[in-house]
Amino acid sequence: MVDSHVHFKIHKPFGVLSQFTSNDSKEARKKRFLGEFYPFPPLIMPIGRLDEKSEGLLLLTTDGKLSDQVNRMGVEKEYYVQLDGDITTNALEALQNGVEIGFHGKRYTTKPAEISLLNEPPNLVEPNSKLRIGRHRPTSWISIILTEGKFRQVRKMTAAVGFPTVRLVRVRIGNIGLWDLEPGEVAPLAAITNLI
Repeated sequence: MVDSHVHFKIHKPFGVLSQFTSNDSKEARKKRFLGEFYPFPPLIMPIGRLDEKSEGLLLLTTDGKLSDQVNRMGVEKEYYVQLDGDITTNALEALQNGVEIGFHGKRYTTKPAEISLLNEPPNLVEPNSKLRIGRHRPTSWISIILTEGKFRQVRKMTAAVGFPTVRLVRVRIGNIGLWDLEPGEVAPLAAITNLI
């Protein structure tokens, strides 16, 4: 069966919202949107989101059912996270086992996650100058692999163990990676069916 829908991946830059336009003219003048990077077709939507200050891989599709399915089926999402301070073994273990965060005004314990310390900074584009990284304290890098995606989850998790996130880059969703996409670069995908 031929897939009549279209799919893309984009390297969402820092400072860009995970939406295509805004109905608010004041917001539209002050903010940046995905629509500036590519002539996307009508009915395109992001599968999941990245907040304005986060960077990296975002999948886009015209297939609403697929978007819902991917968000529900526990697909792995991998992030490289730069933290404020040298993270401790205890904090790494807590992240791995699950930590309590706030979600919709309630307390929520995150599912176990795969956490690893990156001994060398990952090979990424230079950070946006607004991030003010490492001005006063050392930083450390970790990889976090989640199978869930609550609102601002990674940032809330690292703050909960005392090491706030200073830079967050999503590098993989399932078997689709960011690879060598430059910030703002868009690549069409033949299909988004074999993510696991």
